[in-house]
Amino acid sequence: MQIETPPTEKRYERPEGERRGLVIVHTGDGKGKSTAAFGLALRAFGRQHVHGKRVEIFQFMKVPSARFGEHRMFEKIGLPIHGLGDGFSWKSKDLEHSAELAREGWERARAAILDGAHFLVVLDEITYPLIYGWLALEPVLDTLRSRPKDVHVCLTGRRCPPELMALADTVTEMRLVKHAFKAGIPAQRGIED
Repeated sequence: MQIETPPTEKRYERPEGERRGLVIVHTGDGKGKSTAAFGLALRAFGRQHVHGKRVEIFQFMKVPSARFGEHRMFEKIGLPIHGLGDGFSWKSKDLEHSAELAREGWERARAAILDGAHFLVVLDEITYPLIYGWLALEPVLDTLRSRPKDVHVCLTGRRCPPELMALADTVTEMRLVKHAFKAGIPAQRGIED
């Protein structure tokens, strides 16, 4: 480790641009994409009294009956989170049904993005229905372009389409450096539900 001297001067000037809704993407092969989006949702939800608009999470690969840690906590605090899918694709008994669920879920999420009642809409794991061809990319891009100007949208998932990253205001790529699973350690409840 190299020791650094803490900065004594501000390293940037405050931007002068307008405040507006952002498109934020969390992608890559590393852990933390959904976790980062949930943290953003919690931050926004905690300020609902300031902006007076809703925060809502749509999970494209989770089943509606999912009861992971985030579901239990969000239920307790009243932050809506919706499972729209039928789980991992390799567990699906009918991939066409999985595709249909993704399309139905997209219509619900699209309505939330466009309704003007939301401050932040999280589209967790939306990249999978896109890269599997279950959802067409252009309608998603069109919705993001035509959303009300103060609506923020956060999208997560591996292998994000380049067109979506080009449209986004902020893109973070989580990079896998080391993972316990590769060392034979199974997922830990409460850490990797």
